Amino acid sequence: MAELLSTPTSSFSETLGGRIAGVNVSSNEGMPGGQMNIVIRGNNSLTQDNSPLYVIDGFPVEDPVVAAAINPNDIESMDILKDAAASSIYGARGANGVVVITTKKGTIGQPKISYDGSFGIQHITKTIPLMNAYEFVKLQQEINPAVVSSTYLQLYEGKQWTLDDYRNIPQYNWQDEVFRSAWMTSHNVGLTGGSEGIRYNASLSYYDQDGIVLNSNYKRMQGRMNTTINKKKLRANLGVNYSRTISSGSSPSQNSYSGMNNLFYNVWGYRPVTAPDTPLEYLKNNLVDESINTTTDYRFNPYMDLLNAYRKNYTNYIQFNGYAEYEFIKGLKLKISGTFTSDSRNTDVFNNSKSRYGNPTSNDKINAEEVNSRRLTWLNENMLTYQTNLKKKHFFTLTTGVSLQNSDYEYYSFKMVKIPSGVESLGMAGMSSGTPGGSSSFKSSWAMLSFPTQFRYNYQSKYYASASFRADGSSKFRGNNRFGYFPSTSFAWNFMEEDFMKPLKPALTSGKLRLSWGLTGNNRVGEYDTFALYDLLKEKAGDYISINSTPSGVYPFENNTGNVGVVPISLRNRDLKWETTEQWNVGLDLSFLQERIGVTMDWYRKTTRDLLLNAILPFSSGYTSSMKNIGKVRNQGFEFTLNTTNIKKRDFSWTTNFNIAFNKNKVLALSENQTSMLSFGKFDQDYNSQYNYIAKINHPMGMMYGFIYEGTYKYEDFNKEGDNYVLKRNVPRYTAENNTKPGMPKYADLNKDGVIDDNDRTMIGNGLPKHTGGFTNSFNYKGFDLNVFMQWSYGNDILNANRLIFESSNNLKRDLNQFASYADRWTPENPNSNIPRATNSSSNRVFSSRVIEDGSFLRLKTVTLGYSLPGKLTKKWHLDKARIYVAAQNLWTITGYSGYDPEVSIREGALTPGLDYSAYPRAYSVSLGVNIGF
Repeated sequence: MAELLSTPTSSFSETLGGRIAGVNVSSNEGMPGGQMNIVIRGNNSLTQDNSPLYVIDGFPVEDPVVAAAINPNDIESMDILKDAAASSIYGARGANGVVVITTKKGTIGQPKISYDGSFGIQHITKTIPLMNAYEFVKLQQEINPAVVSSTYLQLYEGKQWTLDDYRNIPQYNWQDEVFRSAWMTSHNVGLTGGSEGIRYNASLSYYDQDGIVLNSNYKRMQGRMNTTINKKKLRANLGVNYSRTISSGSSPSQNSYSGMNNLFYNVWGYRPVTAPDTPLEYLKNNLVDESINTTTDYRFNPYMDLLNAYRKNYTNYIQFNGYAEYEFIKGLKLKISGTFTSDSRNTDVFNNSKSRYGNPTSNDKINAEEVNSRRLTWLNENMLTYQTNLKKKHFFTLTTGVSLQNSDYEYYSFKMVKIPSGVESLGMAGMSSGTPGGSSSFKSSWAMLSFPTQFRYNYQSKYYASASFRADGSSKFRGNNRFGYFPSTSFAWNFMEEDFMKPLKPALTSGKLRLSWGLTGNNRVGEYDTFALYDLLKEKAGDYISINSTPSGVYPFENNTGNVGVVPISLRNRDLKWETTEQWNVGLDLSFLQERIGVTMDWYRKTTRDLLLNAILPFSSGYTSSMKNIGKVRNQGFEFTLNTTNIKKRDFSWTTNFNIAFNKNKVLALSENQTSMLSFGKFDQDYNSQYNYIAKINHPMGMMYGFIYEGTYKYEDFNKEGDNYVLKRNVPRYTAENNTKPGMPKYADLNKDGVIDDNDRTMIGNGLPKHTGGFTNSFNYKGFDLNVFMQWSYGNDILNANRLIFESSNNLKRDLNQFASYADRWTPENPNSNIPRATNSSSNRVFSSRVIEDGSFLRLKTVTLGYSLPGKLTKKWHLDKARIYVAAQNLWTITGYSGYDPEVSIREGALTPGLDYSAYPRAYSVSLGVNIGF
């Protein structure tokens, strides 16, 4: 844990990436407080959640947002359970692995107080080069020379402006306007102490991080208290944890309907310069640029929009947990534990008259929205354990019991539109003055009943064996499928305890061979997916919409008036059951030279059957799809970890940790008669009708899908007939393009039929890495300590959708700026370029390998240099310890990726990995901190 806490972070999951073999940690983007996605040994499910189960002080948590609310400084230990035998005892929901977190408990002795604090600053790691004023005007002249002649190249105040006048002229780079240096601070206070009979541990923490984008911020306030009681045969613990987070700002990448509403479309696309008769400040001081047709182009001043957008997300999480353990006779213990949690979240949104969604041209005018949800969960576990031995050689442990869990969820939201301008200054407090703009509500609940049993055997610390069986019943399934049954077994041989291995000592210090097999399950589907669901139509403003505010149509009867009705939306499936993952694991643990070198190797194979998928139904059924158990996926891989103590002397030590993990993912089966499954990685309405991902049998899930790009059409591909260019007979053309010209994009004709159409789409990239890993070096010299950690990912591709719009003419939209790379586009003067010409060609707006980039990277993730004051000084100052440090994160990254950051994937899910569009950039930071103990 010391290495994980070496730098200040908002959550423990931020520190895991690259630290543990087989544990892949990523984030959608770099927004403060953004959710981290943890995947252990590859994705098991195509469409369901692949995040692990978190067990926090014995309480299982499936929501990573809740798990992230823990203060990292409160964590005593953290174990990652990857194989089925280790994770099965925590429940059938352990198919995706288990993260076991144990928080700090009290210690015996006088009260001790600790303080850990830091203060730091963040900066953007890189900006994307954009066209300057000269390149921008030149592009506009190429697109629409008549408009440019009357604007940028006009005669103004006696001066005839020319293109060269724009080479050295004041201009905006809007990245400079929306990015900032951002502060971050962290404070943690802990108290621990107690006696033999009662011990306590308490903490308070505060974390505050500004984002590098204007008006973005994340705060976390947290408090925890643990009390442990020991009275002869009774041991009890009571804990309470409260966490409140507040995040400001909205993600710049999550509007998947229209990419023009996402932040960086406006940052990159807003023009850098004005015509001579318009002051440059006009762009910054007005929300809407008059040169933009706002009916088809939703560009707004990104700087003004950020300053006036109000969006706050609040979470309040409280957990009460406790247990009592009583030993009836020697070796026989009963442990009764219980947990209650309340997870409340609400979002406030206010769009004033100077914001994108509240300006006078918008439909809703000034508007406000409030969204609220709450989940209440309780858990009760009753476990009976018996331990005994025979002649101090054979050791047995048997555990059995029953577990009950229930969770209730409720959600409601309401929106007010056309709020009078007179109360605009009141913000959310004035929303009652508006007109109702819609509301929605939802309730659900689920319950589980489980019967776990585990047997463990140990013979003289030489041979180990275990077997477990767990029956889990879930309310999400029905009838005979309600219960899932999940056995597992493991065996380990400590072969260095054998007499015939002793000659190898001390060169080979220890060695253990491990073998395990097990079944685990996944029930992360909707609470009511087994039922036939219906949508109720209701009247609103003369129309009828569904209860979830999505138009459902009107059935006219009698005088052509609409009538309230019920519409089926989901087909019943009583046969739905658990996804089941079978996993084999073979491992080897070795240590050499009195444990100065440690090696851990694991080979595994995971096969997930009965995948929970939406199967395509025939049109005659009246439904488009239905949730079914179909399909099969396999993950197979190898993990290697090396720990070495390179130097260990009185005043100096140097240790190294290296880990690497390989995982191969393969789709083995899909639904009936289906060999592939196409998916949308959505980011903009102009592209949302095109599939850009495919899962195909005998290939990895989530392969990128499109045309193979062969550059641009060159003059030699044409016969010139007068002023026209006609493609030669043996040169294929894009089927939707009837007027192919030199400089237009050219794609591979895979089936050699002379036409580029959907039959020529193929797999063009893989968003999953071939291997990932990390490399840590720790040095200690007298009072100084230095920790350097590097992380990498190799072999994964990124679908850079930003280039589809900003390395392209994009419908020839007026005054839309482009990436600087587009200055090298094809022109008659630059005929060898493979960047498409400025054209409104439909062939320019398709997915192809042109925008697939290598996402491999090597990152200097953290560097921490600390100094601990000598004992004489701390004793003089009545301190137990005192340490100061400087820590840096994301100092540099080696990558060939052209976007902000290669560690990006804006769409969660296994089917669409590696998609980048308008993602929040990752920052690098430098912090100064102290650790003090009293």
